Amino acid sequence: MPRSSILITGGAGFLGINLCRHLLALGYGVRSMDIAPFDYPERTEVDVRQADIRDPTAVEQAMADVQIVVHCAAALPLSSKEEIHSTDVEGTRILLESAARHAVSRFIYISSTSVYGIPDHHPVYEHDALHGVGPYGKAKIGAEELCLDWRQRGLSVAILRPKSFVGPERLGVFELLYDWAYSGKNFPVLGSGDNLYQLLDVADLCDVIVSCATLNADLVNDTFNVGAKLYGSMRDNFQCVLDRAGHGKHVIGLPVRPVIAGLKLLESLHLSPLYQWIYETAAQESFVSIKRIESKLGYAPRYSNRMALIRNYDWYVANRAESLGKTGVTHRVPWKKGALRLVKWFF
Repeated sequence: MPRSSILITGGAGFLGINLCRHLLALGYGVRSMDIAPFDYPERTEVDVRQADIRDPTAVEQAMADVQIVVHCAAALPLSSKEEIHSTDVEGTRILLESAARHAVSRFIYISSTSVYGIPDHHPVYEHDALHGVGPYGKAKIGAEELCLDWRQRGLSVAILRPKSFVGPERLGVFELLYDWAYSGKNFPVLGSGDNLYQLLDVADLCDVIVSCATLNADLVNDTFNVGAKLYGSMRDNFQCVLDRAGHGKHVIGLPVRPVIAGLKLLESLHLSPLYQWIYETAAQESFVSIKRIESKLGYAPRYSNRMALIRNYDWYVANRAESLGKTGVTHRVPWKKGALRLVKWFF
């Protein structure tokens, strides 16, 4: 018999499919709820519900006989402001209310370090002030507030704030780097690129989610940063992928202010997939403290930044043909490059 049944919202997404595979390997019963089709070989092993988390009736049906909810579903930053709020805030409210009605034992919410905005110090701790940049960051804060409210009402709610995570199935903004590396191009970085920038491997995030699902409910009823323990500079992050591609290309530093001004203009004209939080933080230090999750949950990440990026790049090379010609606003497909498609050829 399978272990506890787990509902994964956003199960057809990048984190969702990695988590589905991880939990299936551990013997759990897995149910996926996603507005997108679940087009993976694991479809026969997963209880697939193609539905919208903003639909209360569909949520009630998906919540039946579930012990644990892992809420990964979100409208990402390239979506409209209205879509982000209705999905990320109202969808979370509907899920929490349904989870309480069904006496779910614990609720695990996948938030983001974007809730910290652009910090004025590093590392960033869980108790630091929250300053959401743009609709996505603000919506994540709004969803966390709902989680905290239900935590006070007695529901065990783990809030995870992962750094940007990579691994198999991840494209999105990282596809820019992988495409340029594969094509034998140098890759630009804002400023010197010497700023420390922490990432995370999706496998390490899946391990954390399992810890939140299995350890004492009171212990995990907390908010945790999640990131790599070993990480380097932005230049080091990008260069390791260029080195893996084997074309002898390098990271090229660009002046910060004029480039950001140009990216702001392109964003306003909808000619670039890079949004404010990405380009405003790209030249800044960006790393969080993981001391709380290490001490409370025994977190011991297996992958460094370099290992995670190379693992993701190797997956990209092996699966590149499947993504050609596709674009979208999720992490599983390349983002529409707009004017950046032309910029690439100057490098």
